[in-house]
Amino acid sequence: MKVDVKKIVNIDISIIEKITVWMYEWWGENEGYSYDAIKSYMKYSLQEKRLPQTYGIFLDDNLIGIYQFRLDDLFVRPDRYPWLANVYIDVPYRNKGYGKALMESVKSNAKQCLSYNEIYLYTTHIGLYEKYGWEFVSEIDTCLEQNRIQRLYKLNLE
Repeated sequence: MKVDVKKIVNIDISIIEKITVWMYEWWGENEGYSYDAIKSYMKYSLQEKRLPQTYGIFLDDNLIGIYQFRLDDLFVRPDRYPWLANVYIDVPYRNKGYGKALMESVKSNAKQCLSYNEIYLYTTHIGLYEKYGWEFVSEIDTCLEQNRIQRLYKLNLE
């Protein structure tokens, strides 16, 4: 089995449908977005030379997970950018090392496509991102209905 992490830039309908379903079921529906709105967002997140950019992890030729680099991700913190967002591994492939492979590609891919010295993420996870060099900055009030208080992390890209 060959595992490959690469930028997704082609607008293949099967990829769009797959990542739309993942994001809609994970957060879109709960946050009040329609399926069509999520599909549009995902379609336009497949940029080659500017943000947002989406990277996929492929097992052989099968897309099993993604992450994105975005200019914004947390409305209450417009002073922080860019962001790592939508880190996702499809359910059947979790706890098998694919998430590790995906996360180990973040820094090198970010260095290639971003002209910043650092990147941010926010999450409810404790102890996960530290394994990949992320530094806990502080707890943060997201002002979101679910999981309002989360954790802000930073990754130094230098």
